[in-house]
Parts: sequence; structure tokens; C-alpha cells
Amino acid sequence: MIKVDIIDDEQDSRETLRLYLNELYQDIEVAGEADDLETGLALIKSTNPDLVFLDINMPDGSGFDLLERLPHKNINVIFVTAYDQHAIRAFRYSAIDFLLKPVDPEMLVKAIEKFRKKVDLSSLQQRLMTLLANKNTPKKIALPTTGGYKFVLAENIRHCVSEGNYTTFFLYDGEKILVCYPLKVYEELLEGGNFYRVHQSHLIHLKYVKEYKKGEGGSVILDDNTEIQIARRRKEGFLAAM
Repeated sequence: MIKVDIIDDEQDSRETLRLYLNELYQDIEVAGEADDLETGLALIKSTNPDLVFLDINMPDGSGFDLLERLPHKNINVIFVTAYDQHAIRAFRYSAIDFLLKPVDPEMLVKAIEKFRKKVDLSSLQQRLMTLLANKNTPKKIALPTTGGYKFVLAENIRHCVSEGNYTTFFLYDGEKILVCYPLKVYEELLEGGNFYRVHQSHLIHLKYVKEYKKGEGGSVILDDNTEIQIARRRKEGFLAAM
């Protein structure tokens, strides 16, 4: 169950948002509500919510003031306000989204989807870090698929190719797996595992490199004869890693 706090000085706004959440989601629970900053601060500390819907303009200060007073800064926030001039500042606080009053239920659904994606990515990173943490066992990596997860040995990943927010894994046995997370996530998780990012769109396993071709940046030939260009600024790092 996802716990949500609503902090807004307008009762109608709180009630509308609560109604939408209750009607649209069975896995979201409104843990508490507050109509000013002091009560809101106490509410967050007591309920430890997964997500906060936070108004910006309130009688005793702004939603930004509340965030500054929180002991931890990694809270998930969706700002709700009648004034769109705050949008830029809101995203400086790493807000998940920014909703204008009166809240449009379709925009609310999109905001919740963004929240879920953020949580899923964080959860994925944690699971993969756990899998890769034990250095006494072969490192496995969990690749999310439409039906769940596929676990593969990191050493069996020949190379990875970035396609926007997607990454394709090319395995030693010839299998290809497309996952809906950016390459940067896996670059960080596979750090120290003999992988090197030779290009913005390519991460390779160094053990599968059989040849280097000279050039401005040069290129590598993998053991399956795949040729991958090396970015000029990554050339020295690659040669040092080899």
C-alpha cells in the first residue's frame, strides 16, 4: 500500500484530491492531511509517507519552506498549486510533477505514473546492488521483462546498447534482451565488473574484446566480430582499462 499525505490549506482541494485517489487507486491510502506548514511537517514525520501532495502557497509560508525544514531531502513530492509561475522552482526541488488547480484527474494519473516509475527504478537499483554486492559468488543482474525478471550472469553480457530510455543487452549465447531503463543505470551497477563505456551509447565487457583498430577514437572488435566505435574522449580510458 502506498501511503500519501496531502498538505494544502484549501479544504475543497484536499477533499477533491482525496476523492480522486480513492476512486482511481486501490493501492493508495491517504495517511493524513494538513492545512498549514507546522501541521504538515509534523504529519510527514509521524506518517513517513511514500508520496506527498504539497501546496505551494499557504498562510504560514510556502511548500518550499516545509521541504527545507525536513531532516531528509529525498521525499517524493507532487506540487499542487493555482500558480504556474512556481513550476521552475518546484522542479529544482526534484519534484515528481507539478499539478495546477483545479486538479485534472488525467494529469493526476500521469503524475502517479511518474511516481511509480521513479519508485520502480529505485527498487530495481537496490535489487541489482544486492545481487552484485557478494563478491564471493558469480555476479548476476536482474533484467526486467514484461513477465517479470530474467537473471543473467554479468560475465555473460557481451555488450549493451543505449536506445534513449531503453537498453539492449547482447549476451554471449547470442540472446538479445531489451529493457526499459537507460544505460546509465546499468553502467553504475556493473562498475568494477570489467565493463567500460566506450561511447555514449555502448557499454562493453572488456573480456570479449579481441582487437583494437586505430583511428580518431578508434574502434573495438568483439569476439563475435561486432565492431563498436570508441568516442575520442574515451579512448585513453579504454586503453588504460585494457
